[in-house]
Amino acid sequence: MKQHTRRLLVTSALPYANGDIHLGHLVEYIQTDIWVRFQRMRGHEVHYVCASDAHGTPIMIRARNENIDPAELVARYKAAHEADFAAFQIEFDNFWSTHSDENETLVGDIYSKLSSANLIHTKTINQAYDAQEAMFLPDRFVRGTCPSCKTPDQYGDSCEHCGATYSPDELIDPVSVLSGLPPEYRDSDHYFFKLGEFESFLKTWLGNSGIDGSVRKKLLEWFDAGLQDWDISRDAPYFGFRIPGTDDKYFYVWLDAPIGYFASFKALGEREQFDTDEWLAPDSDTEMYHFIGKDIMYFHTLFWPAVLEGAGMRTPTSVFVHGFLTVDGKKMSKSRGTFINASTYLAHLAPDYLRYYYAAKLNPGIDDIDLNLSDFVARVNSDLVGKVVNIASRCAGFITKGNDGMLADRLDEPALYAEVADARDTIASLYEAREFSKAMREIMRLADIANQYIDERKPWVMAKDDAQREHVPLICTQGINLFRALAIYLSPVLPLIAEKSQTLLGESNWQWEDVATPLLGTRIEKFKPMLMRVDDKAVAAMQEDARH
Repeated sequence: MKQHTRRLLVTSALPYANGDIHLGHLVEYIQTDIWVRFQRMRGHEVHYVCASDAHGTPIMIRARNENIDPAELVARYKAAHEADFAAFQIEFDNFWSTHSDENETLVGDIYSKLSSANLIHTKTINQAYDAQEAMFLPDRFVRGTCPSCKTPDQYGDSCEHCGATYSPDELIDPVSVLSGLPPEYRDSDHYFFKLGEFESFLKTWLGNSGIDGSVRKKLLEWFDAGLQDWDISRDAPYFGFRIPGTDDKYFYVWLDAPIGYFASFKALGEREQFDTDEWLAPDSDTEMYHFIGKDIMYFHTLFWPAVLEGAGMRTPTSVFVHGFLTVDGKKMSKSRGTFINASTYLAHLAPDYLRYYYAAKLNPGIDDIDLNLSDFVARVNSDLVGKVVNIASRCAGFITKGNDGMLADRLDEPALYAEVADARDTIASLYEAREFSKAMREIMRLADIANQYIDERKPWVMAKDDAQREHVPLICTQGINLFRALAIYLSPVLPLIAEKSQTLLGESNWQWEDVATPLLGTRIEKFKPMLMRVDDKAVAAMQEDARH
């Protein structure tokens, strides 16, 4: 199935530079990386960018508590995040920071365009103020008793117990999280983006974007409630970009964060010397996709497209929204040893295991996915070790020892190989649609067929029989080629296994259509173990580490 070459700009949500990457975060980055690797195997031009989300009050407060500059805190977490991503084989073309010259320039340009189009207005608002700290308080920096269910110690915007939403002044006995004192309420002039003017545009964009039905349903509820103008400013002190023409007003982090996608892309273009403006023009034939969690879809599917439209820039082709991660059926918990940081996982287990398990669970919807640790052990051992790598380990030795490392120049059963190779269009369609769990099931169905072939031929028995020994290279060449097809299909999910497989087979840089042509009459290397079985003890030790 030959496709025209597409040009895709792909992003994952920006990790906040105020904490470690954990297994919940990795759902998104692994999902995106798999999709990007697949698109590249299809021959498309893909730029995958991301950045540290560097601004906002929490980072400013954290840096102040550590007695360091906020930029130093951001740099520290940026380096830690990059190391974790690299260990999980998540390969960004550029990982930047929203606290960058490129982003400040872009934010200023976009704000200027919105202002010129009369899409910004000012309004006086009354908000919580901590007199001791001399600063206005974001909603989440006020805590108190929920006015709805009376649960104590809840955030100033929503209750984690009953889900009610409200404003900080509705809390019972509110206090500032910074000083512990009751907040005062003071007036301040804020800058607002006229989101309501984009209702018609947004409904059309939603209809054309192919966004998941459950996401669209939620967005239509917001339309029914009426789109409110969006406060894009914050008062000093604030770690961010100052609004031009003001002394004490800063852009709200959620204005400059998504613009950070473009800033990272611009920096990539500078480094690799290609024209990013052409990609970002409203009439561009390029495609742009954002992978995000369902907690931030409001920003990415309403504010962001409207801001881009208002500024005369290209809007997203689509936004791909995923659910959250549960572990053993429950919210991640430190006390249960299920709130697991990426670095904790990596101290005990190989990244391939998690990449495969997530792929086996992921689909295009926004339902949460569950990391069931006992199922994780069983599935990885059964599928990857028992079904896939096992084919190579069973067959390669007979080629290296019995046939001087040379594959036969023909297949034992061409029709069987054709059956596996002909599945490539089906599997490609599943990858394209982000139906990863269905793709993994189809690949494992093919792995079962391959193993059944080897079990029936029993080359280890034939090798001991003088009359049958000459057929062993033919049988094992068939087996190696079935393994190769499976490894190509799995390479977006398992890049490390793909590299080891290519080394074994003397190949490099697989493309998707390489499956169509079997590998014959060439020399292979001696087989080396590719993946060890997952040990229950390693999982238990990881959980114990996570508790501390």
